[in-house]
Amino acid sequence: MEEKKFDLNSLIGFVLLGAIMIYYFYTNQPTPEQIEQRRAEQVQDSINQLSNESESSKAIEPAEFTQAPVNPSDTLAFEQAKNRLGIFAYSAGLPSATDSETIIENELVQIKVANKGGQITEVLLKNYKTFNKLPLFIIKDQNASFNMSFATQDNRNLQTKDLYFEPTLTSNGENQVLSMKLKVSSNQYLEYRYELKPDDYMLDFAVRTQGMESAINTSQAINLDWQLKSFRTEKSVKYENQYTDLRYLENGTFEYMNAMSDEDEEDVNDVNWIAFKQQFFTSVLLAEDKFESAKLISKNLVKNEDTDTVYTKQYQALIPLQAKNGELAYNMNMYYGPVDYAVLSQYKGKQMDRIVSLGWGIFRWINKYVFIPVFSVLSSFIGSFGIVIILMTIVVRIIMSPVVYKSYLSSAKMKVLRPEMQEINDKWKGKENAMKRQQETMALQRKAGVNPLSGCIPALIQMPVFFALFRFFPANIDIRQHGFLWADDLSAYDEVLKLPFKIPFYGDHVSLFPILASVAIFFYMQMTQSQQMNMQQPQQEGMPDMQKMMKMMMWFSPIMMMFFFNSYASSLSLYYFVSNLLTIAIMLVIKHFILDEDKIHAQIQENKKRPEKKKSAFRQRLDEAMKQAQEQQERQKRGR
Repeated sequence: MEEKKFDLNSLIGFVLLGAIMIYYFYTNQPTPEQIEQRRAEQVQDSINQLSNESESSKAIEPAEFTQAPVNPSDTLAFEQAKNRLGIFAYSAGLPSATDSETIIENELVQIKVANKGGQITEVLLKNYKTFNKLPLFIIKDQNASFNMSFATQDNRNLQTKDLYFEPTLTSNGENQVLSMKLKVSSNQYLEYRYELKPDDYMLDFAVRTQGMESAINTSQAINLDWQLKSFRTEKSVKYENQYTDLRYLENGTFEYMNAMSDEDEEDVNDVNWIAFKQQFFTSVLLAEDKFESAKLISKNLVKNEDTDTVYTKQYQALIPLQAKNGELAYNMNMYYGPVDYAVLSQYKGKQMDRIVSLGWGIFRWINKYVFIPVFSVLSSFIGSFGIVIILMTIVVRIIMSPVVYKSYLSSAKMKVLRPEMQEINDKWKGKENAMKRQQETMALQRKAGVNPLSGCIPALIQMPVFFALFRFFPANIDIRQHGFLWADDLSAYDEVLKLPFKIPFYGDHVSLFPILASVAIFFYMQMTQSQQMNMQQPQQEGMPDMQKMMKMMMWFSPIMMMFFFNSYASSLSLYYFVSNLLTIAIMLVIKHFILDEDKIHAQIQENKKRPEKKKSAFRQRLDEAMKQAQEQQERQKRGR
């Protein structure tokens, strides 16, 4: 009887204890906000873990096989594979567990995909060569890696680069379709699906799983690690490296990483695409629905520009992938091809044309809507790109000639007024009369209808054109490996002499087009020196000697250009050479055949006789401010 009572009391105690535990868990369950915060922390932890794994091992180095092909009849070997891989040992016993590759290709590109890792191991661009005329590969000799790391349900950590996929090559109309499946049974697998269209550099790419909830622990992030070491493909390592950088589109906003930084890292969110860009070629991974987050890394491998290096940059993108309902389903695209504005702009809505380095703001606008169309029209019926550049220069100079005329006209007017401005300086000498001197000078210019700023404005208008072209030619793949005169490649420097030594900031070679451009700039500046001096007011007390400064610039600018452009694209130097020659010719025509200083002088005298026009509100405020300053100055004088 006593034993039964003990059992009843124990039962009541267990029931009460269970009720207390249920109440405790119910009242302490996390809120939706806490669940979302924990999920975000888990994603970030996955990124950090993957980043640490990447730092602890050399990127893109061939790893030791953790899975070897296994004959299913070899019971011992298969058991050993199961001990290492668990359920994923199934793939090691398939006939596809060999180091074989499958080729998909079209007219433009040939792509090899390996059974091991299911990843692309070779990309050949058929219509391009390297600077030394070798086949141009974006991926080859293990310079790239596309790897997914994940946890299994039996607490193993595996990587796809070490596992064997089963290839199936089919067609979808004219498209080639390659399915790479990492199997754990006949109907359970992780699949990479590649689809290549005819005459296209873009691959449709998908990552998905089927029935893998029992194999992969999808409660943890599946980490994608995409890496690439970009090959050197151009003649000048230094020049190419300046235009080799990592670019990405974050939530519709274009961003890029510093090309010259030794190492740069960015944590980004809502990523549309990531581009591992070379100067003229690029590898791009695009997400249909954006990657929620990513860690991007760019390392500079060109430590010394004199080194005959194989690689320029090392790129890495660490991307956590999230399973939905226990399965992965990511639709993506891969682009392996040229950085060609005409090609990239065809992919509507993706903003891939931003991969082309056309500059920012107004410079990019000028390139997109002026220089690219003009260049395309001219090159469509002219075979020589050197002639196209010359004709393009002529078009630009003709369009800008009214600006040159305006500048020269303003210079001529100021030249006519210089004697009268000198009289004002002589009349109002000394620092104490500086304000009065300025007022008298402005009054004279206003009566004569001369605006000293009108000569500066044309120069400012030409600056956007200068900087736009500075971006246009290095980004123009059309001129790559096309020669003109002694230059065998307009996208590279035109070496005419190899030096047995290196000159600091210049290099170990002599390029001729930069020398010609520098000579043309020297004569252009010599011609415009007097014009620029005319735009200046007569020398005043306390002012630096402008003439000496002008002479220094006349020598310094050409020398600087000769050094700066020695390793730059010869197309850029060709443009500046022809441009300055044409500008000199236009200036001579304006000076000797269009402008008449006697007529300008007569017109100014006529303007001075006319009643002064009503001042603008701005002019009134300026004059009032100067008047008050003058009065204050006079009061200070009297107070002494």
